[in-house]
Amino acid sequence: MKIQESAENYLETILIIGNRKPQVRSIDIANELDFSKPSVSVAMKNLRLNGYIQMDHDGFITLTPSGKAIADKIYERHQLLSKWLEELGVDPKIAAEDACRMEHVISAESFDAIKKHVRLMEEKLKNAEESKNQE
Repeated sequence: MKIQESAENYLETILIIGNRKPQVRSIDIANELDFSKPSVSVAMKNLRLNGYIQMDHDGFITLTPSGKAIADKIYERHQLLSKWLEELGVDPKIAAEDACRMEHVISAESFDAIKKHVRLMEEKLKNAEESKNQE
């Protein structure tokens, strides 16, 4: 199922905040994204109705398995694309901004090819370092 870029951003943000804090609330998301509380509340309602998040009676938000799968995918793309762009010489701030846009539109095939290439280059660098250290 294809979901909107904004929904992917919200899910990724919930994942990121959840990695830093034991509990996530709407206000945390609003603060992280610098969005209004009413905008976040509407988004959380839509994510809940679509089965991507659960909210308990205290307002704590957790990702459902389908929401976590999407958040993990987007976060992985963001991390890898940011790192790759930085290694190509792009300023870290610009790399993060570009990765944020790219992570939503890149096809699975293209991302997998970039991921494979990055892993191959990392392995080559690691092997070169090991060879150099053995001399």
